[in-house]
Amino acid sequence: MEDTMDLQQLASAVCEVARCAGRFIRQEREKFSLEAVERKHAHDYVSYVDKQSEQQIVAALCTLLPEAGFITEEGMAGYADEQYCWVVDPLDGTTNFLHRFAPYAVSIGLLKGKEMQVGVVYEICADECFFAWKGGGAYVQTAQAAPVALHVSNQSMADALVCLQLPYNSDAYNPVVRQLIKRLYGRVASVRMIGSAAMALCYVAAGRLDAYAEKYIGRWDYTAGALIVLEAGGQVTTYEGSPDFILSDNVVATNGIVHQEMVEEVRSALLHTDC
Repeated sequence: MEDTMDLQQLASAVCEVARCAGRFIRQEREKFSLEAVERKHAHDYVSYVDKQSEQQIVAALCTLLPEAGFITEEGMAGYADEQYCWVVDPLDGTTNFLHRFAPYAVSIGLLKGKEMQVGVVYEICADECFFAWKGGGAYVQTAQAAPVALHVSNQSMADALVCLQLPYNSDAYNPVVRQLIKRLYGRVASVRMIGSAAMALCYVAAGRLDAYAEKYIGRWDYTAGALIVLEAGGQVTTYEGSPDFILSDNVVATNGIVHQEMVEEVRSALLHTDC
């Protein structure tokens, strides 16, 4: 596992695990009924699709790295301080999935302690698999085409396309995102909300977005995508600007050029709302 080639091979294998789960999700969406939806919290949904996808992913990853623990959104596997830990979101963008609204994705990251080793995000609607391994760069692959290397954009703040997500903790975050929109709208090229943290990160890595910020999210939402951004030449920190974000509930990810400005905007929004 210390060898770069081992990580590359592992990333390739994890891509297949993510694609397999994605095929299951795609098939189930065709016959899915909203009656199967469960409410975890206000506006936070789950269904048998999330749970069965997670079961499939956990079983497959156990064969790839039996000694690893798990941190998963649906809690179907555990972590007991193992050296390696898989961080899994079996369906990131569940609300999008329920509404047949792209994007939604499978997200799988591997940690060694607090160090990210492998990140894979498979976007189901577009059949795009984004992946990276530590020190190996970041890539995207569609269908049977060869992987294409990713690199973040070189846009400045005035021309930046910025993603500001709306997490489920609306009472706490509503005043913050209002401040952010007020500060950014008209100053940047435009603001978007896409409903999937994993995909927002991948779009930053691919240069489709220039900056992204979100709070009140889980490690399964950002671990894989954060590595992909970093390996694509971008920057990822907490809202306070710390690069030690892996235990945080918030991230700012950018092309690097606009990062300091984005962090300053986020800090200012927090100060004005006491969040």
